[in-house]
Amino acid sequence: MKALITGASSGIGADMARVLVEEGYDVILVARRKGKLEKLAKELGENAKIIVKDISSTYNCVELYNEVKKEDIDILINNAGFGMCGFFNDINLDKELDMIDLNIKSLHTLTKLFLKDFVKKDRGYILNVGSSAGFMPGPLMTTYYSTKNYVVSFTSALYEELRRSSSNVSVSCLCPGPVETEFNKVARVKFTIKGAKSKEVAKYAIKKMFEEQLIIVPTLKMKLALFFTKFIPRKTLLKITYKIQEKKTK
Repeated sequence: MKALITGASSGIGADMARVLVEEGYDVILVARRKGKLEKLAKELGENAKIIVKDISSTYNCVELYNEVKKEDIDILINNAGFGMCGFFNDINLDKELDMIDLNIKSLHTLTKLFLKDFVKKDRGYILNVGSSAGFMPGPLMTTYYSTKNYVVSFTSALYEELRRSSSNVSVSCLCPGPVETEFNKVARVKFTIKGAKSKEVAKYAIKKMFEEQLIIVPTLKMKLALFFTKFIPRKTLLKITYKIQEKKTK
């Protein structure tokens, strides 16, 4: 089997590539940073191929698909994405639109293109990397939380459509809490609780993807947190989330 992983140059994406190669799969690694991709490919050996591409534009997503459509991809992992922290009024609009393009439009486009092929051959796995942020509003990370809400809702709806049509194609959504990756540096935040190990999250995500689990939450702590948010009034949840985000910025 062969997997295509976006945002594969570091963090969860790179560790998912490691996990899959350890299990005997071939991987196609996609990211903008050529040096990091080359270093990872050298580590992984002949099972890895790299494509240096910025997929934040729809055009580049289509170009990527056309480049690999004859590779008989079995697994699509939409991992590319980033976040930013601060008051909505203060964050640069262009940066936010870039975030929406990458976190939503690119994921949507690649899912659409590859899903059509997967449905035709009646097999394949799609793993969309969301976040625990996808289940709640996020003051001080307004746009990022909103994009992850989209990913969770989008993946869930696809799951039901495929189930209703008795398809053998599986879609899953990984929703971790804090993870020790470069995300914190890009988003300019510091988590107040210790993040999970990226490799452990990747290993758990791959395992549950193959088990065709819809929502994948890697840690017990985050499972409990998401469970209890269901019983908290929305305005109270907003206040709690704001306080958590405010601590990250200090």
